[in-house]
Amino acid sequence: MAQPLPPEALDQLFRTARTHNRLTGEVSDATLHALYELVKLGPTTANTTPARFVFVKSAQAKQRLAPALDEGNRAKTLEAPVTVIVAHDLAFYEKLPYLFPHTDAKAWFDGKPEAHLETVALRNSSLQGAYLILAARALGLDTGPMSGFDNARVDAEFFKDMHVRSNFLVNLGEGDFSQVFARSPRLAFDEAARIL
Repeated sequence: MAQPLPPEALDQLFRTARTHNRLTGEVSDATLHALYELVKLGPTTANTTPARFVFVKSAQAKQRLAPALDEGNRAKTLEAPVTVIVAHDLAFYEKLPYLFPHTDAKAWFDGKPEAHLETVALRNSSLQGAYLILAARALGLDTGPMSGFDNARVDAEFFKDMHVRSNFLVNLGEGDFSQVFARSPRLAFDEAARIL
């Protein structure tokens, strides 16, 4: 069994980590590759790994994203060094002969209604998006995950003629702690969980 992480690591991943509204600095391409190498190891249903990530970094790519952003998210997203579009591929099952080779897992999904594929893809891309946030924090990046954008517009701009749909966005960079809100309350264990 693995040993628990030290308190400092838990602080960095959870207790002192925050959702940032202002992110600056630089994020190298090498860091983005290292980030993905961690994210891809997180578990998903039958190793479907349906998430697809677009690292929106260049000024030109940011301008393509800008019209889809809600007004309250536009300035902070354009300022952030990188914005990740966390999306999911509805044709994820095409990769299963490689990703899950010990049985015919592709047959579990091939020909199924789009609503079923959407449920599987959205659930697992959400998991992978959460792994991305934790992996970014583990690598010393701050994050600003958000919705507040026009999914259809993002899909038309970045995933035209593809079976890929956007889920949510994550800004990456160096956070400005003076710009974060006070931490909102969380539910107590007894309000959110049970041990049976």
